[in-house]
Amino acid sequence: MDEIGKFIAENPTAAVIAAGEAGFWVLIAAGLAVRYGLRARRTSAVLLALVPLIDVVVLVAATADLAGGAKANSTHGLAAVYLGFSVVFGPSLVRWADVRFAHRFAGGPAPPKREGKERLHHEWREFAKCLLACGIAAAALLAAIFAIGTPEQVAPLWDWFPRLGAVSAIWLVTGPVWEELSGTRAKVRR
Repeated sequence: MDEIGKFIAENPTAAVIAAGEAGFWVLIAAGLAVRYGLRARRTSAVLLALVPLIDVVVLVAATADLAGGAKANSTHGLAAVYLGFSVVFGPSLVRWADVRFAHRFAGGPAPPKREGKERLHHEWREFAKCLLACGIAAAALLAAIFAIGTPEQVAPLWDWFPRLGAVSAIWLVTGPVWEELSGTRAKVRR
């Protein structure tokens, strides 16, 4: 436990990111619980509309930390990645959770099962969203690199570009390429 406390003391941005991720899911759960449990759609809409503010808080905290003279580390890069993926995938995560809450608690239809070409199309669309999220993260990293710090201060942020490439490559192989190959095998077996 002392190691976690020490890490957070040395990397306050990591605490903000962790709190942001927790807050993201708490606001979604609260918004949907209010929508389906209390049947308060307006209150639910307000709670769900607050979700993007978490991204702003994380971004402001990381930027303020760097602007205050902190040497960039992996958590500052993670803040940029969190921003990119949260902006791009946040709305679809809310819709995903909403469909499941509606089915479970309000008698809504079951979530659709994607198969065949629809599944393949979904995988390619999700991969495109991954590329967009990586692009936003890269733009945020470049903004921090060129606008905020000295080269020595922001040098660790450059390490995130190969990581973004690796995430994209892994997503490509485990998403649409895997679906292409497994879908083809399933057609051959039939």
